[in-house]
Amino acid sequence: MRNYNYALFHIKLIDRIVKNKRNKFFEFIKSKIDTENLKSYLDIGTTEDTVSESSNYLNHKFDFIKIHKSISDQNIVNKRFNNILKKSITQNFSKEEIEEFKSDLVISNATIEHVGSRAKQIKMVENMIDLTENYLIVQTINRYFPIETHTKIPLIHFLPNNIYRTIYRFIGFKYHSLEENLNLLSFKDINKIFVSFNNKIDYKIFKISTFGFTSNHLVICKKRIPL
Repeated sequence: MRNYNYALFHIKLIDRIVKNKRNKFFEFIKSKIDTENLKSYLDIGTTEDTVSESSNYLNHKFDFIKIHKSISDQNIVNKRFNNILKKSITQNFSKEEIEEFKSDLVISNATIEHVGSRAKQIKMVENMIDLTENYLIVQTINRYFPIETHTKIPLIHFLPNNIYRTIYRFIGFKYHSLEENLNLLSFKDINKIFVSFNNKIDYKIFKISTFGFTSNHLVICKKRIPL
């Protein structure tokens, strides 16, 4: 059975911590962009998990935006969304799909680390740029936070990919050892992805701290108006 939450040992206390962190993301986003004039919102990678309070938390916080849309490879039936497309964000999109789901604000929260290879992560950002009218935001955990937040295992993920994935498999974390399920990003990795689109967007990567360490990266992008 697929783990729609991606994280192990997601007990109530941890869920509450994640929820509070995502509330801080929301407040930070509101401090950086003019959200009051946004008319449409597209959530990338919506989860069908309805048990965890932290799941889809940003969707609730942006309820003041009139039109909500969702693109996800999961079966989303949440009635908050005016439009729902079941599709991976790493696939090719038709002109009709882009027009239907194009929105003022496009957000991906804790999704890019789960789409697979670096090429798929780049494709995801490319698609998000096509789908936004104005802003796009990508939030992901920092690879070099001391505790790997999905498995709750410390430090092993600092090792080169082939080594830490082998250790994960050996100690019983096969699901999280696979690149297709978990491909962590550092600040440098994120910058390499976004700098390749600097002819289409202006972007800034913000570091979000937890216990004095950078735990998350929040990328806020403004789409450039073609000349």
